[in-house]
Amino acid sequence: MHADLDDLLTALYVLVDDLLPARTGAGRRPRISTSELITLAVAQILLQCHSERRFLRLAGRLLSHLFPYIPRQPGYNKRLRSLAPAICLVIEQLARRSPSFCERIRLLDSTPVPCGQSRETRKRSELAGWAAYGYCASHSRYFWGLQALSALRPGRDAGQLLPGPCERA
Repeated sequence: MHADLDDLLTALYVLVDDLLPARTGAGRRPRISTSELITLAVAQILLQCHSERRFLRLAGRLLSHLFPYIPRQPGYNKRLRSLAPAICLVIEQLARRSPSFCERIRLLDSTPVPCGQSRETRKRSELAGWAAYGYCASHSRYFWGLQALSALRPGRDAGQLLPGPCERA
């Protein structure tokens, strides 16, 4: 399995690195490039690690030969959130390279976005009117939050993230 994952992540890294513009500007270069960070995020999904902290520990053991530096959880989270436009660009380009891109199909995927854990957080949250309790069958867990829907429609708004209702249990 590791050889297949290594090959997939290497191919994805090369593709992402070719798609994204080269870094410009003054200042110290980051220890992990944007392309490496996006590839790590994909590895997190492929390895089915919902916890960033647990994934980064696992990546330190399984993927350290591919990534010379693996950030800690706060830095990983902060950089990944700031890369949302670049991730959308990569999703769009991967969709365009898909053999079925020209067909008249629509792909829809969703993932839960937990917004709080405690009752107090739920009561104080500004998302109280939007978020709800739900169950994610693919992740086998209950959560209080939103569903992030990713709608991929050929030639239009590929890669948009839209808030959606929680699936009720």
